[in-house]
Amino acid sequence: MTSSQESGVVPAAADRATRVPDSSLAPTVDLAARAEPAAPGAPVPDIERTGAALGDRRSQSIQATVLTVLAVLYTLYFAREFLIPIVFALLLNFLLSPVIRKLRRFHVRPPLGAAFVVLALVTAIGGAVYELAGPAQRWAATAPESFSHAQGKLRSIIRPVQQVTKNVEQAADAVGGPSAKSPAVVVEGPSVSSRLFGTTQRIVAGLVEVFILLYFLLAGGDLFLQKLIKVLPHFSDKLKAVEIARATEAAVSAYLSTALLVNVAEGGVVAAVLWLLGMPNPLLWGALVVLLELVPYVGAATMVVVLGVAALATFDQLGRALLVPASFLAINLLQANLVTPLLLGHRLTLNPVAIFIGLAFFFWIWGVPGAFVAVPLLATLKIFCDHIGALAAIGEFLGQRDEEERRLTARVSG
Repeated sequence: MTSSQESGVVPAAADRATRVPDSSLAPTVDLAARAEPAAPGAPVPDIERTGAALGDRRSQSIQATVLTVLAVLYTLYFAREFLIPIVFALLLNFLLSPVIRKLRRFHVRPPLGAAFVVLALVTAIGGAVYELAGPAQRWAATAPESFSHAQGKLRSIIRPVQQVTKNVEQAADAVGGPSAKSPAVVVEGPSVSSRLFGTTQRIVAGLVEVFILLYFLLAGGDLFLQKLIKVLPHFSDKLKAVEIARATEAAVSAYLSTALLVNVAEGGVVAAVLWLLGMPNPLLWGALVVLLELVPYVGAATMVVVLGVAALATFDQLGRALLVPASFLAINLLQANLVTPLLLGHRLTLNPVAIFIGLAFFFWIWGVPGAFVAVPLLATLKIFCDHIGALAAIGEFLGQRDEEERRLTARVSG
């Protein structure tokens, strides 16, 4: 009896330990197996220490932070068509909210004031586009001929590079031996007009969305701030929320208005200088300066190239042609290193590293529209961080270095 029980129990236990599961997805587990070191002398795994590390609050906080950052990046990328008009509307709301409050002092209600401000903005943009459409169309019509003329002047500079490239290709063909060239396959895409028409449709739809959302934001006034104050439990938190909101809005409005005025002034100066130098369509180039100066570094570099090509196509003398981009570059350096720091001050200026990284990030996430809103968003983030104690370190890293920091660094280094 005992032998039969033993003979029946042991095989059953062994069978349960090595039984193949019914489902092909379930793993085969040997319940009698024991964890052994991978090699003689290797440390034995400490299960309790591993469990304690996984349950540590700091480890969980780091994991949650990493997952949150990844989720935000993916959301910003995949929701860019939804978020870009909202960002533009919010920035314009920061810029124009003081105007609505000033109109309210003259007993103009926010809905009526918002309608007046939005209508004036649409009229100004439409008038500028209408005035510049003719020169832009004429320049676009003559652009191929102008580029061909400029290329002829630059051929003497490009010819040595072309000769070197040709020699390298001949040497590569001699090493590789003659080979039959495969027929080229040309894939025809949509025409230029269809691409332009589709792009124009998207731009117009985005502008309509921006203006409609801007009207509701301006007409609502302090609606969201009032809702935030209502849900906050403590009176001290309510006061702090109002203080932060007012200070952030005032600082962002001051930054955006100052930057816009500086760009408009630079565009006017560039247009006047180009008119004196004899460049055709100076207003078109001035407006292009105002637009491209919203993108730091890249906009100025693009403007130098465009003005250089246009000047080479316009003037026969090389020195006179190079004077056009050189004049713009001198004006841009004066504006960037003297005028803007003088008007904005240290508190509202960003360091070049933060600007470059922010520009690259938003261009990667949102493309060309992201490049235009990168600096205003960074400035908004810096201003917001400067008014919150927990985020003051981020605002400090985004800002410029003042003279006190230079002297302290020199003393520590010495």
